[in-house]
Amino acid sequence: MKKLVLAVAVALSINVNAQIKTPQASLKAEVDQMVGLTDIDVDYFRPAKKGRLVFGDLVPYGKVWRTGANQNTTVEIDTDIEINGKNLPAGKYALYTIPKAEMWDVIFYKTTDNWGLPQKWNESDVVLKASVKPETLTKDVEYFTIDVTPQNNEQGTFDISWEKTIVHVPFKVPTHKIAMESINENINENSKATDYYAAGVYLFTSNTDVKKALDYVNKSIAMQNGEVPFYMLRQKSLIQAANGDKKGAIETAKKSLEASEKAGNDDYVKMNRNSILEWSKS
Repeated sequence: MKKLVLAVAVALSINVNAQIKTPQASLKAEVDQMVGLTDIDVDYFRPAKKGRLVFGDLVPYGKVWRTGANQNTTVEIDTDIEINGKNLPAGKYALYTIPKAEMWDVIFYKTTDNWGLPQKWNESDVVLKASVKPETLTKDVEYFTIDVTPQNNEQGTFDISWEKTIVHVPFKVPTHKIAMESINENINENSKATDYYAAGVYLFTSNTDVKKALDYVNKSIAMQNGEVPFYMLRQKSLIQAANGDKKGAIETAKKSLEASEKAGNDDYVKMNRNSILEWSKS
């Protein structure tokens, strides 16, 4: 009896302490990418090609594909985005596709808790469907891949690639709308210097209102205690130039140059010198 108890104890000990690790057939992957002010998260599994013919064989043409492996590939966005002129509301979606030789359908599906495809496909759960043309790559992509690529603060692409095929799904994000709402709601008598500076720089870089941009940056500079940072002076000089005040821009750039030399920032030293030279010619 004692031997039996000992054997059971040893077996339990082995099971508890088991440390065997083996790789999954399809690798888990996550993409977390900001595009402008929109946060985009993609969770998916990456099957490997393993010498197989993928599209038109392993993944049949003309049929709904789980677009990955295992549980649903999901896309989560924290703002509305626009795809092919259609609105995709903020939320979490399963990503499905219908690959075809000449065109792919990309589907954002409301239900996200399926293992692969839903047992019953429900068209009312299709929130958005977009058609995009596939492109041919020069080299094989061994592991199925989804990327989110920002193009600028207002646009990006979902990039789906495997084997020698890639599809780009372009989308737009409401960065300007969100930024302007934030500026209009939060710039007031209680605003801090950093608020005025951020608002001014955005109005300038987005080419929205360069006059108001100068007002905001000036307010930010006036609120500084002690020396004005060289990067603030640099932005003010650029905004002055955009307003047509090249003389004022040169004077401010000289102050930025002096401050950046003092700070040992060679990049700003070079930029200020180049700008002073350029504005002096006009």
